[in-house]
Amino acid sequence: MLSKKMQTALNKQIVAELYSAYLYLSMSAYFHSISFGGFANWMRVQAMEESTHAMKIFDFVNERGGRILVSAIEKPATNWSSPLAAFQTVYKHEQKVTGMINSLVDLAITERDHATQNFLQWFVSEQVEEEASADDVVQKLKMVGKEGGGMFMIDRELGQRVFTPPAAEEGGE
Repeated sequence: MLSKKMQTALNKQIVAELYSAYLYLSMSAYFHSISFGGFANWMRVQAMEESTHAMKIFDFVNERGGRILVSAIEKPATNWSSPLAAFQTVYKHEQKVTGMINSLVDLAITERDHATQNFLQWFVSEQVEEEASADDVVQKLKMVGKEGGGMFMIDRELGQRVFTPPAAEEGGE
């Protein structure tokens, strides 16, 4: 059984994950509007990943006898000054999410909730990947600047990304 503190914190994280999905969908729309289909694809795949993260936590709370309490999702930004600015936003956002996950782990330790602490380890590892992925694109965008050929190549590369759901045994499912 989850403590009330842990249940509240996990419910908050579900909303944060759904906000992330919403933010990345907004970015996907932005990239479509400026004719960068590959960038739009990367963001759409990222939105699907974030929705999956929210549902993993949703299912975990239910499995532990907790109660899901949905709340409003904040409206994300809809425009960025450049692809680099958008990906810098992604990188900073993922760093913030990492901090949130780490705080959940700290709470699980304080609450002596070993099952939740174990469950959250998947997210700890996932955030390393999330930050590295966003930073990789930021660094490539910095290298090419606004150079057309380089932007075309990055757009093409990002268009190859596909959504792969996590394996069923990961994250306590």
